[in-house]
Amino acid sequence: MLPLSSREISPAQTMLLAHKCWALVSIKTGASFCGRDRVLHCRSYNCENHSAGMDSSDIQRKRVAVIGGGLVGSLNACFLAKRNFQVDVYEAREDIRVAKSARGRSINLALSYRGRQALKAIGLEDQIVSQGIPMRARMIHSLSGKKTAIPYGTKSQYILSISRENLNKDLLNAVEKYPNVRMHFGHRLLKCSPEEGVITVLGSDKIPKDVTCDLIVGCDGAYSTVRSHLMKKPRFDYSQRYIPHGYMELTIPPKNGGYAMEPNYLHIWPRDTFMMIALPNTNKSFTCTLFMPFEEFEKLLTSRDVLDFFHKYFPDSVPLIGEQALAQDFFLLPAQAMISVKCSSFHLKSHCVLMGDAAHAIVPFFGQGMNAGFEDCLVFDELMDKFHNDLSMCLPEFSRFRIPDDHAISDLSMYNYIEMRSRVNSPLFIFRTNIERFLHAIMPSTFIPLYTMVTFSRIRYHEAVLRWHWQQKVINKGVFFFGTLIAISSAYLLIRYTSLRPLDYLRRPWDWVTNFHNTGYVSLQTPWSH
Repeated sequence: MLPLSSREISPAQTMLLAHKCWALVSIKTGASFCGRDRVLHCRSYNCENHSAGMDSSDIQRKRVAVIGGGLVGSLNACFLAKRNFQVDVYEAREDIRVAKSARGRSINLALSYRGRQALKAIGLEDQIVSQGIPMRARMIHSLSGKKTAIPYGTKSQYILSISRENLNKDLLNAVEKYPNVRMHFGHRLLKCSPEEGVITVLGSDKIPKDVTCDLIVGCDGAYSTVRSHLMKKPRFDYSQRYIPHGYMELTIPPKNGGYAMEPNYLHIWPRDTFMMIALPNTNKSFTCTLFMPFEEFEKLLTSRDVLDFFHKYFPDSVPLIGEQALAQDFFLLPAQAMISVKCSSFHLKSHCVLMGDAAHAIVPFFGQGMNAGFEDCLVFDELMDKFHNDLSMCLPEFSRFRIPDDHAISDLSMYNYIEMRSRVNSPLFIFRTNIERFLHAIMPSTFIPLYTMVTFSRIRYHEAVLRWHWQQKVINKGVFFFGTLIAISSAYLLIRYTSLRPLDYLRRPWDWVTNFHNTGYVSLQTPWSH
């Protein structure tokens, strides 16, 4: 089919097309239009398709409006376009591929198995993976400067440090390769009426426009406009929580043309109530993120305060960042907040569905925010296969299936913050980690560490949590059993090797009775007094 710009359409043809389109719209919406309004409405429906004959595939093609052109929105557009839907993506920001500066979050991403499987489904896995840097273990930096590596899994298992901006650009490029997808940058959602199948967007011309569609997919982030409209519906549950910690990003530049630290690790400086992490970039730098309570940030008012703080708690990082850069970069932006969002359900009838942060914004401490959002897209695509594109069946099942999983990973992310900033310093934590790895090595299908289940498999998140709790009980009972056995054995050996005749301990009470009967007094002799 030729693009609109390559065809000549006469006024008479335009009016004829308008009447045909008006008839279709009237049947669907019950609305009526006349004169010039019919022509305008026809054009908004992309009625140029009818000039090629109005074949049945064009009439029956579902129209989907994806709100949000970020990571999850652009990936979703690819999945939906593969199903031959007419997809329109509305993004409030300008196109980041041509923008002078990218606005929004920039915390480095950790791509793992779930996200890779979603990318694989649209043929992008190899391209994206080739741009990532493998991280095979945590590198723990103690206060004394000692470094300890804690592997994530087996030698073949690793996560990938990925640039958020570059990944988003690659996904947008992939979206634009589909002829049935249109991108609308600088278009902000004003109103969402899912049951009527209408959204109102505001573009650069500042004129609100109504757009009709069969499905609205809300991928517009933690502060979702689509979700705010669903919250007005009965029986829609919603909760949000700002954690008391904020984050701030710093940079460790390259050193002598190479990495200043070991590149294939996620570096962590755990300091009990706060921590700093560093992820490698392809330009040989590291992106550092300091996570700390807001009240601690508020105490650092001057450059001297910042330098003293870093010399006290992160002394080995100061020469890597540089004192001058540290003192300047720390005050470029204030500490940013982190929000956790839960809602239920994720859909409204067969008209609207939420995915990614719009449905379940989570804190970044398990590295699963993007991966969970990508898995949303993959699960939805699998359900569409199962139900043969029947939205009335697919959307309720998506909510039923994903809500327990996305709530579980939200809770796990909060737990992992405590683990990363505090527990990794504990010898007991390292001991238990080694036990888990040993049990996994001898029983790989029966005993799987929590991190492995979450990061290197597609075991459902909530099932991973249940399985983890069971495994913890097994370990606790095993440690108690062997601890008791060791204690009893130690006591026996102590008695055995401190006495020539250990059975005297058993005979002694009878000897006391016999001696008392014969002599009238008790002799409290010990076995080693002979």
